[in-house]
Amino acid sequence: MTKPRVVFDPFSDEYFNDPYDIYLRMQDEAPVYYSEEMDFYALTRHEDVAAALKDHETFSSSRGCDLSMVQSEEGPQKSIIFMDPPEHRMLRSLVNKAFTPRAIQSQKETVEQLVDHYLGGVDPEHFDVVQDFSGPFPVEVITRMAGVPEEFRQQVRHWIDTSLEREPGNMGYTERGMQANIDSAMYYYGLVQERRQNPQDDMLSRLIAAEIVGEDGQPRKLDDIEITGFASLLGGAGAETVTKLVGSSVVTFAKNPDQWQKLLADRSKIPAAVEEMLRFDGPVHYNVRFTLRDAHLHGTTIPAGKPVFLMKAAANRDPRAFTDAHIFDIDRDRSEAQNLGFGYGIHSCLGAALARMETAIALDRLLDFMPRYEVQWDELEKVHMQNVAGYHHVPVKVLR
Repeated sequence: MTKPRVVFDPFSDEYFNDPYDIYLRMQDEAPVYYSEEMDFYALTRHEDVAAALKDHETFSSSRGCDLSMVQSEEGPQKSIIFMDPPEHRMLRSLVNKAFTPRAIQSQKETVEQLVDHYLGGVDPEHFDVVQDFSGPFPVEVITRMAGVPEEFRQQVRHWIDTSLEREPGNMGYTERGMQANIDSAMYYYGLVQERRQNPQDDMLSRLIAAEIVGEDGQPRKLDDIEITGFASLLGGAGAETVTKLVGSSVVTFAKNPDQWQKLLADRSKIPAAVEEMLRFDGPVHYNVRFTLRDAHLHGTTIPAGKPVFLMKAAANRDPRAFTDAHIFDIDRDRSEAQNLGFGYGIHSCLGAALARMETAIALDRLLDFMPRYEVQWDELEKVHMQNVAGYHHVPVKVLR
């Protein structure tokens, strides 16, 4: 009996619920996958995904990073992640200053205070790790850095969550998601106007004051739309990654209690645990690129002008790259292959060091708060989102 053809539908219930079996089949049976229904290609093997992430001359970011953007005629709003060099390089170097090692270290005390604040308010008998803890604190960190007033910081998180929602079978925004995008953009646009009148010691004010070299070679200031786009992106990336990474970590450690015991016995293993979580079940599963020229892989030609899914989460579990890739092991040899959890190449995650620090502090505090815990498995709820994976609800009972 012939095995049915592997089908990869990134907007199906099957994919949202557990994509890893699909990834393995794609790697074995269709390393260059083509969807006739949706007219896109997908790469899943580590070697191919890593190479494509570094090849912006073939796999361009300029049309957006999800399928609906890449296939739309108008293209995405102007933003640093939707750019190729040289424009990308100039904006990236401008924003890098906010994420230097010294700048990240200066946030450590704030992160610890926020983590302690939110964990201090939860009920150990009814603790939803995402809703009570890993959802609220990361968005406070990143929006504070950007310059969002305290009363709007949690609202930013709700806008982000809603805008990323995808209904099974539908690649585009939900109606709620479209409205959330509009509300978020209008809010940030107004905040940029305020900062132009009244600069503060925050990232928005520094972006307003900064100059880059324009296409004509002359220095220019960023316009309000560019700054608005960047602020929206920063809020989304800075909040979603840590929220999902911490929630998924609690679930993964519950399934691998021996690994949790290793952390309880030796806290110095926490950074390695964060890296292994990023590899094993990271929050960002893919980015979509647009081919500027033909690409040739495994005897297949991907024509110019096509969307290509670069499946980072699949690559991170590729048995060709990692020994026992399907096993969660915080002591694994991390030199075997590049961890693509926070991307690779020019679009690797700008705030990766901040996200690692936040996740490490959160795990450290969770080890104190719940050395023994049980996940309420029947109440777990996964997200259905564009390229972001993880949980909306992770209810646990803390055992005493």
